Amino acid sequence: MKLTNKHGLPDAFVRFLKNDKYSRGDANISVTTLIDSPRINKLREWHQSDMEMDVSDRLWALLGTAAHHILEQAEQPDVVTEERMYWKIFDWTLSGAVDVQQYMPDGSIKIIDYKVCSAWSVMNEKPDWERQLNCYAYLVRKCKELPVSGLQICAILRDWNRRKAETETNYPDCPVVMVDVPLWEPEVQDNYIEERVSLHKDTQERFYFAEPIPLCTDEERWAKPSKWAVMKNGRKSAVKLFDDERHAKLFIGNQKSADALYIEHRPGSFTRCEGNFCGVAEFCNQFKGDKS
Repeated sequence: MKLTNKHGLPDAFVRFLKNDKYSRGDANISVTTLIDSPRINKLREWHQSDMEMDVSDRLWALLGTAAHHILEQAEQPDVVTEERMYWKIFDWTLSGAVDVQQYMPDGSIKIIDYKVCSAWSVMNEKPDWERQLNCYAYLVRKCKELPVSGLQICAILRDWNRRKAETETNYPDCPVVMVDVPLWEPEVQDNYIEERVSLHKDTQERFYFAEPIPLCTDEERWAKPSKWAVMKNGRKSAVKLFDDERHAKLFIGNQKSADALYIEHRPGSFTRCEGNFCGVAEFCNQFKGDKS
């Protein structure tokens, strides 16, 4: 990975990235990689030496690491922090580091994961949080043979705004929010993890034999669907948004001010690819094909 410092940040930021001690341990795959796109994972491995990252892009990672470190220092009874566990599925080993395991009075374990994130994240669904924590529950259940009774995200909101909290109905009341995450049945966890391991294994085998690797799904590419906006002369924002042009035309036809309305097509996009949030868009023929 080539590191740049285009904005001239203090050297401490550069050292943080260079000395990042994250490791999945003696495992084939980590939980965070397991739930992500196999294509992105393989392209990152293959182009690691070609990829470029500016230290400013990792600011939130630095804050997240700092928050984890500080919270780990607080001694708590019946709590285990930052324990990495391993389990073999087929001939692969899966690993995952659980931020907090709280031993409950009934002998079960509640899992808590810290996230430094935006307020938007707790105001909208985050399927990856559900997948990640259920993978941790799987590891706890398999490695410790103890039931998991609850899953929570401790969300630390980096952009929390007091004024919005006082004036907006659905805005978080506090800069730290506990988010309950649905706990899957054990069979659902088993099936999901076995399916994901199989998918990543298949991608690796295809890669080794120079076969085309699976494409990213729309969800993995953070796809935004096309919209048809009904616009009004002299107004910048849309009067109403529709998923197809036909319904937009029907809406205009039923309006008294139809002559002042028109339709603006807003093409769909793949946010993760176009913003290179995956880090490998420039090496991906799926993305290049979309652009041509």
